[in-house]
Amino acid sequence: MSRQFQFKLVLLGESAVGKSSLVLRFVKDQFEDYRESTIGAAFLTQTVTLEDQTTVKFEIWDTAGQERYKSLAPMYYRNANCAVVVYDITQSASLEKARNWIRELQRQADPSIVIALCGNKSDLSARRQVTQEEAQKYAEEEGLMWGETSAKTGEGVSEIFLSIAKKLPLTVPSATAPRGGASARPAGQKGVDLNRSTTQSQDGCNC
Repeated sequence: MSRQFQFKLVLLGESAVGKSSLVLRFVKDQFEDYRESTIGAAFLTQTVTLEDQTTVKFEIWDTAGQERYKSLAPMYYRNANCAVVVYDITQSASLEKARNWIRELQRQADPSIVIALCGNKSDLSARRQVTQEEAQKYAEEEGLMWGETSAKTGEGVSEIFLSIAKKLPLTVPSATAPRGGASARPAGQKGVDLNRSTTQSQDGCNC
């Protein structure tokens, strides 16, 4: 019997690092050369199917990177199961901003949150300011997942979300899920086990 889970995912990072483009590539397999800055936050969903037929539905909150919206961020990362903190590999300052977001998550988000550090714009490696070694070393020190992506070419995008999906269901003790309900929030966890929801979308990632 396949298991179904639903998780809240939040994207954080400085403005113009490509958060919205990452989500657009992941959800719709599209890329737009020009995207207006997100105001507040945008909401999208996507479902991925793992090799063991477990399905993971992401409820994705794409937050605005501008400083004037920073005070709204806790509203979106509160109770989030996972966070993708994005930086631009061509802008070293954006990694420092990402570090600030990670420190904030470590202080204020749910202690069980899964955090992935994502270096976007890998297609612009000729202009690279952040080395893979620097970012990976930081991620290892902080216990984060890490990967590089290109929202423009699609490289690495589905992989980073799939890696999160593979890690997340392990945090939800399925033994605590009720047998009769349509969904459950196991004690101490914010993820929703959709074991009994037969109407849940089964669409896999279309990346």
